[in-house]
Parts: sequence; C-alpha cells; structure tokens
Amino acid sequence: MATLKALVVDDASFVRDLVKRTIRQRFPVIETTDAQNGRRAQSLMSRGMFDLILCDWEMPEMSGLELLQWMRQQPQYEKVPFIMITSRGDKSHVIEAVKEGVSEYLGKPFSPDGLSKKIIKVMGSTLTTAMGQSGKSMAGPADAFKESAALLTQKREPAPAQESQPTPTAGALVPQSAEVPKPTMAKGAMSLASIRFADSTLKSVVKDINLTEVRVIAKRDQTFPGILDQAVVDIETGEGQMARLNGYVHQLQAVDKRKDADFVSVTIRFVDEDPKKMEDLSRFIARFRAGKR
Repeated sequence: MATLKALVVDDASFVRDLVKRTIRQRFPVIETTDAQNGRRAQSLMSRGMFDLILCDWEMPEMSGLELLQWMRQQPQYEKVPFIMITSRGDKSHVIEAVKEGVSEYLGKPFSPDGLSKKIIKVMGSTLTTAMGQSGKSMAGPADAFKESAALLTQKREPAPAQESQPTPTAGALVPQSAEVPKPTMAKGAMSLASIRFADSTLKSVVKDINLTEVRVIAKRDQTFPGILDQAVVDIETGEGQMARLNGYVHQLQAVDKRKDADFVSVTIRFVDEDPKKMEDLSRFIARFRAGKR
C-alpha cells in the first residue's frame, strides 16, 4: 500500500507517464498524481499534501521555477523535496533554481536509474522507512523505459502551429548536461542539430523536419542510441534562440544500401505539447524550407 505521495508536473504526457512508471515499478510505496503545468500543480498542492514534487521547467501558464518559488513560500511545503527535471541544463539556470530552493536537478534525457537515485537522495530516511515497513526493497526492474514501448508508439496528433550529478548547493550544482553543445545554422538548407541521450550526444545534420518529427543524418563513427530511447533535440531557431525539443528515437536506418555505409539516418518523434515550443519550431521549419528552395 502506498504511504507517500508524489506530484509529477510536465506539459508532455509522455514524460509524465515515463516518470510515473519508473516510480510505480521501483517505489511501490509512492502514489503518483500528475499535472500538465504549474498552475494545475499549484491547485492540486493547495487542496492536498504531497511528499515529493518532480517538475519540468518550461511549461505553459506557470513554469517550474514559478511553481518552486510559490511552493517555498507555503509553510507546509517549505521543506518538501523538489526535483527539477528539465532539458534546460545551462549553469545559470541551475544556479537560479538552487537559489529558489530546488532540492535536486535532473537533466533530460534521463535514465530510470538516474531518476531513482535522485528520489532516494532527496527523500532519504522517509523513503527507506516506508519501503521497510511495506516489506519492499529499493531494487526495481532493469529498465522501465523498455516497458514504455506502448506509450511511445501511440498515435499523436500534430500540434497546432502557434547523470551522476552534484549535490544542490549554491554555486556548485552542475548537472550532467550543463555544457550543452550549441548547434548553429549553416548557409543554405543545412542546419546542424545536437541530439542528447542519457549517456551520449549525437552530432547531426537536419534533413527534414515537421511539427511531429525530425530526420537527421549522422556519421557512423559516433555512439548511436537504441530504438525508443528518450532524446532531446537542440536546434538554434534564429537570433540566438535555442529550441530544446523532447522526443524519442523512432527509426534508425543506413543511408546507403551497403554494410559499410558511412552515414546513418535517425528519426526523432517529438513529444512536447507546449504551444510556445511549437511556435518556435514552426518558425524554424519555415526558415528551413525556405533555405531548401
């Protein structure tokens, strides 16, 4: 029986399901509730009490940072653990979150093991005691991501065009993805993209892109992910703005019909449901297609 309660906050239902599945499999004493943005999370937190908050940074209506700021002003939530799970990994944002009272920071993409370690770290004896009283151990399934294949392959309608990481002490918390490679727009139709996975980063060239997926070409001498692996696509959308799009690996294919092909085509399906990200992506797509003419 669950004795602890966690609130999972992210605008992408795929990510919420991924986090909830990992918690359910590895920590059966934790009951999960989810919210699609900070405003909804604030409403749920005002009506009930949660022992752990796992929250994305970039969300419509109310961001993760705004939710954290509000939460730390509430006496009942002043010391409740808050884990920020986000693709925003630059050091300045980490320091900003630390100053506002974040408990831990987990960069996307993350592994079930990475998420589990953060939960164990911030909940400490509270979680250990609850697991002990229930007769459960901390051990969980080998990989909760592989059990999420059904979630990953569900049909998704196009959106409208509109980590071993340090302890969170001010000035010291730097996530695994703190130094995110910055892709740049090249001349003509060529656009570079960095695709981040839990344990590697793939340098690639964008060949085609729409609001639901991107197809890139990458040299074979790099470390490649597996089908269904979680990914974050970093693309410069213009004027110094960076789009960090969450997704998963949908397809891997050799570019040439040769066993020794030098290039591999990788298709990433997007899972973000944030209208702002879709607007940024729409602008990039327009520029990308204009450059191909």
